[in-house]
Amino acid sequence: MPEKNKLARGKINVSTQQYLDIAEIKDDVIVMRDGTLRAILAVSSINFSLKSENEQNAVISSYVSFLNNLSSTVQIVIQSRELNIDGYLENLRKIENEQVNRLLKTQTSEYINYVQELISMGKIMSKKFYVVVSYSPFTDQRKGFFSLLMESFKPATYLQIKESRFAKYKEALNRRVDSISGSLSSLGVDVSQLNTQEAIELFYNSYNPETSKNQPIEDVDKLRLDV
Repeated sequence: MPEKNKLARGKINVSTQQYLDIAEIKDDVIVMRDGTLRAILAVSSINFSLKSENEQNAVISSYVSFLNNLSSTVQIVIQSRELNIDGYLENLRKIENEQVNRLLKTQTSEYINYVQELISMGKIMSKKFYVVVSYSPFTDQRKGFFSLLMESFKPATYLQIKESRFAKYKEALNRRVDSISGSLSSLGVDVSQLNTQEAIELFYNSYNPETSKNQPIEDVDKLRLDV
């Protein structure tokens, strides 16, 4: 029995983070275990079907131009999640309780019931769109052979030690982010880079879809992540 409990405790102490390719997330940048860097851009959607034929052709032309002008690889990710509106309903209930006007109070209550009935009929899904921009310092042709060889042994550790070098790599990544953000903006969509908190929440929600509903992640300043 003691051996079984000991084994169970050992399993619980093993973090899933050790199986991820992410070494750390800092300064709005994801550092991978192979030493490469990533930035995640959140991109809004457009209602293509409501646009006129000329507008649709313009969007298609801009998208083709965006793809043809890419000088580095990007990853386009579409994430579908069940829409969680618990916070929205809770806010409506507060408004209902604070409402003085009886008619508005009744209307608010009816609206809450309507939304709840609508949700009970089926899951409401939300889609989010991301573009992942990458930078690999090991493919930089300006580096010397021995410099690349040194960094290739333990690239993630090397980046953690050499903060000045990390800042240089981040600057190169930011140039790609600015270029790609400008090209995406020409499509008529809004583009914003995820900060450290948003990136951590994205990965936390993606790898823990059920847990994240009841245990939202804390502020990044209060977290201590062990890699």
